[in-house]
Amino acid sequence: MDSRNMDKALELYAKLTMGEEVTRSHPENGSLYEAYYQNAEVYEIFNQILKKLNLSIYEYKEALYLSAGEGNRVFGYTNEELKRLMGLRYNRELYLGYYIMYQLLLCFYQDSASYQIREYVRLEEIVKEVSGSLAAITADLGIYNMDEIEENSFKSIALLWEELPLVTGEEREQLRASRASQLGITKLICNFLISQGLFLEVKERYYPTDRMRALTEQYFEEYRGRIYELLERGEEHAEY
Repeated sequence: MDSRNMDKALELYAKLTMGEEVTRSHPENGSLYEAYYQNAEVYEIFNQILKKLNLSIYEYKEALYLSAGEGNRVFGYTNEELKRLMGLRYNRELYLGYYIMYQLLLCFYQDSASYQIREYVRLEEIVKEVSGSLAAITADLGIYNMDEIEENSFKSIALLWEELPLVTGEEREQLRASRASQLGITKLICNFLISQGLFLEVKERYYPTDRMRALTEQYFEEYRGRIYELLERGEEHAEY
């Protein structure tokens, strides 16, 4: 093994884990992108490192992106960490957050055979998609209350969503991210996605970043059924 190739692979790993851009056109890191694709030993060493650390690598428009693998306790988030980052208090709010993310992604990608079908989405459209997808469940919610159902079930998510007003009185003039309304909690989730570099907000329009496109087109479509397992089993760890 050439020590220079090992150094290249470790440098590539370090740059990506520190959040630096690694693209073909990058003035400083472009050589690492080229080494990954043109040097077989660098490619092999780097992917062995990722395998051992339970990480995945994705490429989109001549740029590389890392993502934590399932159950990764170092690079992923626990449910408690996610609740803190999103400004949520209860597990059922987090499971609703997962569901909102899922519906948000479906606004752009309908199945594994399709590419992105729209440029951006508005907050009200996300709320409409969540409400529409839960309609079949909410039709029977009259016979339930929150104390009688499992907090990680679809019924719990639907009931929590149904109990939230569309907006609160304070939000009518200027929408605030909060747990107090459907629009408010949806904005909380969108703010978290923005903080993770997955979406951009411009004039109340949400645009997916290239990082989001990379993860969605190469990861989400492969594991999209995982959201249902998370909701049903309430696991302690989740990755994005």
